[in-house]
Amino acid sequence: MAMTMSQKILAAHAGLDEVKVGQLIEVDLDQVLGNDITTPVAIKEFDKAGFESVYDREKINIVLDHFVPNKDIKAAEQSAACRKFANRFNIKNFFDVGKMGIEHALLPELGIVTSGDCVIGADSHTCTYGALGAFSTGVGSTDMAYGMATGQAWFKVPAAIKVLLKGKLNEMVSGKDVILHLIGKIGVDGALYESLEFCGEGVASLSMDDRLCICNMAIEAGAKNGIFPVDEVTLAYLQDRAQRSPKIYEADEDAEYVQTIEIDLSALEPTVSYPHLPENTHLAKDSNAISIDQVVIGSCTNGRIEDMEAAYKVLKGKEVAPNVRVIIIPATMQIYKECIKRGYTEAFIDAGCVVSTPTCGPCLGGYMGILAQGERCISTTNRNFVGRMGHTSSEVYLASPYTAAASALTGYITDPREGK
Repeated sequence: MAMTMSQKILAAHAGLDEVKVGQLIEVDLDQVLGNDITTPVAIKEFDKAGFESVYDREKINIVLDHFVPNKDIKAAEQSAACRKFANRFNIKNFFDVGKMGIEHALLPELGIVTSGDCVIGADSHTCTYGALGAFSTGVGSTDMAYGMATGQAWFKVPAAIKVLLKGKLNEMVSGKDVILHLIGKIGVDGALYESLEFCGEGVASLSMDDRLCICNMAIEAGAKNGIFPVDEVTLAYLQDRAQRSPKIYEADEDAEYVQTIEIDLSALEPTVSYPHLPENTHLAKDSNAISIDQVVIGSCTNGRIEDMEAAYKVLKGKEVAPNVRVIIIPATMQIYKECIKRGYTEAFIDAGCVVSTPTCGPCLGGYMGILAQGERCISTTNRNFVGRMGHTSSEVYLASPYTAAASALTGYITDPREGK
């Protein structure tokens, strides 16, 4: 039976020759992930179930990133619970203050996830790792608890949508514009419990940072996972980084898809998602009547070095508009250091931005950028739901680092190609 790339990975991890759409399977996991919000809940379920050991201390990852450094007593207690659990079972991949980073940027950077893996994480954007050719998806804290104890998880085999990419992105258009365009096209439930499988000659032109961004937001289309084929770009990224040898799976030529969506990368323009759903997309060039109060550049979606470079290209030698607050958050400590080495950090500060230690903080309205009543923010994060970044009357507009940085200079949503 012909299978998609995701189905092949699932079949291999279930010890089966083949799987069919809708089939319930139990798979062996390569990695289990949690953060400072979801892990404490998983720990409670772990203890409640009477588990007394973890399946593999080297395959469990706990990353303190949402409210770290801790913002209040509750956040401190959540982190303390994670530290206690990590010490109790001698968890190898435990990342605390000074060594942490935003989880979905940190694990690929360290080579913890590699091609062919099957990964679950108690965070919806775990689908990020599909950029490496892995099957990765978000689960609840109860599933995380079971995964930590047994190294297994149950799945219903998903159907798939083929996203056929052709052409090449133009200057100042990025992976964020690709995924916003796709979500705008199919809607937030357009791929509900289905795999988004990206393919076509256009894939080769996308950087790994672009692919990580695209897969990160697969969940915003309702997808179970997003995944890219393993090619030279993938293998170059994994070289001297991957902790294990990659396993390469390819979709069968006659694999069945529920639909095929073609995207001409060369036709895409800087795109913005208006409140209050990621599917509410518009072109940046048509959005300059919208004034902003805050800019956030960072997150698990767009906090990588290419994102920092994009912001630097726009902001270097300039000053942000009066009455606009700009928060820039490198996604890992390594990216933070690289920004310093390249002079990005100094340029950001000189432009009037604040540069933060890695944190998810403002993305989920946690801290480091809460919006007041009626305020607007253009952000490189992944969600713009009602009250997502603060007051329920505030508004979040999703965009690429290029567009967010250009808007920081003008005080209104701006196409980064203006003046070019």
